[in-house]
Amino acid sequence: MLSTSPFLLYSDGQGNIFEDRSLYAVGRAGWDALPVDPTHWIPLPDGGNLYELPQRRAIGLDVETGEMRLCDKGWAVAAFVPPAHTSLFYAAFESEPDATTLPLFCYSAAGWHNDQFYVTAVRIERDIRQECSGYDDAAIAIGAERLLQAYPQNRLVRHLVENCCQTYHCPAARNFAMGRWECPVPVSPACNANCIGCISFQPQEESIVSPQDRLTFKPLAEEIVEFTVPHLQTAPYPIVSFGQGCEGEPLLMWETIREAILEIRKHTGRGSININTNGSDPRAVEALCAAGLNSIRVSTNSVRKHIYEAYYRPNNYSFEDIVESLQVVNRHGGWTSINYFVFPGMTDSVEEYEALRTLIRETGLKMIQWRNFNIDPDWYLGKLGVTDTGEMLGVKQLMDLIHEEFPHLRFGYFNPPMERITGNYEADFAH
Repeated sequence: MLSTSPFLLYSDGQGNIFEDRSLYAVGRAGWDALPVDPTHWIPLPDGGNLYELPQRRAIGLDVETGEMRLCDKGWAVAAFVPPAHTSLFYAAFESEPDATTLPLFCYSAAGWHNDQFYVTAVRIERDIRQECSGYDDAAIAIGAERLLQAYPQNRLVRHLVENCCQTYHCPAARNFAMGRWECPVPVSPACNANCIGCISFQPQEESIVSPQDRLTFKPLAEEIVEFTVPHLQTAPYPIVSFGQGCEGEPLLMWETIREAILEIRKHTGRGSININTNGSDPRAVEALCAAGLNSIRVSTNSVRKHIYEAYYRPNNYSFEDIVESLQVVNRHGGWTSINYFVFPGMTDSVEEYEALRTLIRETGLKMIQWRNFNIDPDWYLGKLGVTDTGEMLGVKQLMDLIHEEFPHLRFGYFNPPMERITGNYEADFAH
């Protein structure tokens, strides 16, 4: 734990990063650059990366005067914080007027102290399923080839292996190739939302590109059942998860999912069947629960209707539908999570905090997955037309307040396996 703030980082534009010992690193929340409590800095976790932010000057705290000023020695630097960690502040910078929009990555505040990189983050999840050190490239290659040989006619397996695992190095797909934990099941090439920061489809008029391509076909229930049943039967702490980053909205394919769940449960009762969704169709969710769905994770950038709908730009559904979907699963005794995109300064605003308390009470929410929001903060706030984010609590204080009021609500980053849902939630299950 640091007793003083780390020094600011900057890049020379050639891939080299330096510290500026005349400036302490600060963080960004909303539109504001703020000093960061030294206790909120942690060493950059394994699997983290540093980014140069072109056309952006870092903002720091002058070590002598204590005043904010720009670093004019190079471009600003930010960090990618790996899964299981939640960023508490964005990197603080000032953009040039013609600065291009940043790609859809996480831009955490970063600094340098005692020969080590630091970031503003907290480890929110004990599960080690996406730890960088846990992946064995040789085992993944062998497992991927084995899957292609075992299911030569299965389009979905081929998509998961060749597209997700081997091209995009999707952590979930790599785990699937290693025969463990959560098995991803993308099902829908279409979507009923037009999210500003969509990771699988961006309109041509936008300057950014999606980091991955979307599924181009509709899988058959038989294709899903063929490989998910063996996974549930043999994998440690198994989960089958519909709804992935390489697809649209899985509830648009709810009939196929229902058929697959019914058939899966004819063969095995082991493991958890989960759906990651925007929660747009409560009636479809009801049908899936009746078929045997165990858990739901609803993604949202906000639990305030006007902020949610400004980002998701939904077609033929509303924010009220996602609340009802959570209520449906809760009535069926299922596990309910929100995939909460954490934007420092917005997520921890007083208004959002009050709305979150209401959502938890109204839905019987079981878990919050505090996810890093991969987006250019200037672009996001500009798209939403937000000029003032209001009074802020701080992300860490928000977490502490929610935990104090709702002690049974779980915090994490991943969908928990059935063993964790029904047993010792705090156990480190992924070993």
